[in-house]
Amino acid sequence: MAGTPFAEMQGVSKSFSGNQVLKNVNFAINKGEIHALVGENGAGKSTLIKILTGIHKRDDGVIRLNGKEVHFSHPKQAEEEGIMVIHQELNIIPHLTVTENMFLGKNITYGKTGILNTKEMKKQCEANLQKLGVSNIDPDEVAGNLSVGKQQMIEIARATSTNAELIVMDEPTAALTDREIESLFKVVESLRKQGVAVIYISHRMEEIFRICDRITVLRDGEYIGTEKIFDVDFDKIVKMMVGRELGDRFPERHHTAGNVVFEVKHLARKGLFDDISFSVREGEILGVAGLMGAGRSEIMETIFGYSGKQYGSIHLNGQELAIKHPSDAIKAGIGFITEDRKSKGLLTDFSIGDNISITNMTSISSNGVILAKKEHQLITELMNRLNVKATGADQETKTLSGGNQQKVVIAKWLGIEPKLLILDEPTRGVDVGAKKEIYTIMNELTKSGVAIIMVSSELPEILGVSDRIMVIHEGKIAKLFDRHEADQEKIMTAAAGGEQIEMEG
Repeated sequence: MAGTPFAEMQGVSKSFSGNQVLKNVNFAINKGEIHALVGENGAGKSTLIKILTGIHKRDDGVIRLNGKEVHFSHPKQAEEEGIMVIHQELNIIPHLTVTENMFLGKNITYGKTGILNTKEMKKQCEANLQKLGVSNIDPDEVAGNLSVGKQQMIEIARATSTNAELIVMDEPTAALTDREIESLFKVVESLRKQGVAVIYISHRMEEIFRICDRITVLRDGEYIGTEKIFDVDFDKIVKMMVGRELGDRFPERHHTAGNVVFEVKHLARKGLFDDISFSVREGEILGVAGLMGAGRSEIMETIFGYSGKQYGSIHLNGQELAIKHPSDAIKAGIGFITEDRKSKGLLTDFSIGDNISITNMTSISSNGVILAKKEHQLITELMNRLNVKATGADQETKTLSGGNQQKVVIAKWLGIEPKLLILDEPTRGVDVGAKKEIYTIMNELTKSGVAIIMVSSELPEILGVSDRIMVIHEGKIAKLFDRHEADQEKIMTAAAGGEQIEMEG
């Protein structure tokens, strides 16, 4: 029943190597409550959840479940007490099937024989996905072949299929389509009615104000306050998060596009997209919208050389490019920030400096030897330019917050001084303050003549940042809008196939 406390954390503190990341933090959630936990990247949200679920041991403080103090030393213990977590960074095992991922560690067997009851597991897998309104995922498909959005739905289905009393959802909608998000919200509402508590971590304020009952704000590892959702507005929450007024969500943009820098003609890849023709001008941001699975990312990956094209041509400054590998695109002056920074964007076990250096070897070396002074100068300059919050260039990127990881990805591409920069979901999992910093960086790049293609599932972002908007529907260009004539309804209509045109250029 809502209003009855399930989990309470009082005076929780935690330090790593002398660096205090949580200081005397309080958090409480009731049964049947949807409770938002927000703060800038690095505010301590993930650490607090890891302490709650037994991944990290608290230095100080008390944790109670149903009024009883608990001490978890392993996530399995938290699961046994009814706590499930849907992590922001996916825990999908790519070489296993959807069904195998769904029942990881919880296999169904024929009695005590140990023989897997694959038929029953597949049946329950389908039922779990159906609860989320998902019918386009084959339980026998290898999970690594699926889009990030579909992998996320597997994680959500796995968590919501248990008898959990508390589910932590960390950026659950970051890779989902609007339709999938609506299905998730119905599931969340159903969980509320069943008395299940949900901790909802998201940087999407629209979602928080729509489905949450209360909101708790952390800033720099400290507890700022808890409010009922109908007592606050966007500006108040942002001020609590960043300690100041943020101003407009999107920086002012005065577009002065130059000549065509980049052009794609009749690009096609069998079964994914067909006859894609468009251009981007010097100093322009071309936003690319469309439903998940429409082919947006696949088009960008083909341009960059991750996958081969069936036919068509790619041109930069009037010259046709023969891109067979990402290294060819990089040499031509094309940078690509992928939607999945963990597997494609970063070497997470390497340092910030290593990640920045790896794409800039030409400029920091001579005769195959890295010039230490040049390397240090480049790394320092880019970290300062992007305001990367870290202990230093030697810090491992996996220890950074999501927003700072994204800044490192951007930094490594700025070093090559790109003529064209492709950004696929550049602010996914990034807080409102860091988002505005990224938008400002994009503006600065276009002022220096860089052409930008930005793929995004967030329509406010598409409308707030782009000069033109290209909408993809089922592998084809459905519509091209000028920023002043577009709105969310028009974009969604085109994305859903309600308005399709033939076009070039």
